[in-house]
Amino acid sequence: MHSKINYFLGIFLSIVILIFNEPSFAINNPNLLPEEKTPVIDLAKTLSPYQKKSLEENLNNLEKESGWKIKYLSQFESVPGIAIKDYWDLDETSLLVIADPRGGNLLNFNVGEAYFAFMPRLFWVELQTRFGNQYYVKDHGEDGAVLDAINSVKICLNRGGCQVVPGLPKEQYIWTLCTSILGGLVAGFAAAPRKEGQIISIGFLALLSPLWGMLFGIFGLAPIISRTSEVLPLFKNGLTFAAAAIAGYLLSQTVFSRYEKPKKS
Repeated sequence: MHSKINYFLGIFLSIVILIFNEPSFAINNPNLLPEEKTPVIDLAKTLSPYQKKSLEENLNNLEKESGWKIKYLSQFESVPGIAIKDYWDLDETSLLVIADPRGGNLLNFNVGEAYFAFMPRLFWVELQTRFGNQYYVKDHGEDGAVLDAINSVKICLNRGGCQVVPGLPKEQYIWTLCTSILGGLVAGFAAAPRKEGQIISIGFLALLSPLWGMLFGIFGLAPIISRTSEVLPLFKNGLTFAAAAIAGYLLSQTVFSRYEKPKKS
């Protein structure tokens, strides 16, 4: 419960920071910047030499092929500050990914205006809270968090935009599974017969369809469909919904047993 509170608090604070704060660099230290132009400046050593070289090649190819500029800066005690803007010629097509282990969240993004037409502000909030939180960094390392965040942006650029971050986190899948179970129970209870000789109560099932349909369709299936093309999570949730509906149907027989005709003495 404590981790969930921290997660939602991080989302709230990220929204406030992203909406109301403009990118600012209070320090100007160009001596930290290499003479040779590179899209990756890893002052905090978050990447291995191989990862750094591979990321440089990928980002350079992305800029040549599409015109989108993604730059990566990691910093710890030494900060180049405002000098980075002139070094990379940051403009509306530029995305600056900053990794700083000193904060509560590893990642920060300075997003060019052109990106918001393809990925809304809430996308960047989710991107930061999913990959930059301390639990993800602990499980995947700083290098994994950085590379996964950048890869998510590249996937969305190749798709022509995203409303949500691609991929289904474990916590979110558990949520969809729980809502599918709850939706199945509601549907099962609603379908239970209320009259003698009745097998399924179509009327009550239709009456409560907005409730179980929302739980199963909107909260149980839609997040999966919008974030991943995998079929297995959909199959699991569908199977879970059906099992819960059967369980609700059988359990409801004791609740509605009073509708049975009393036996003659």
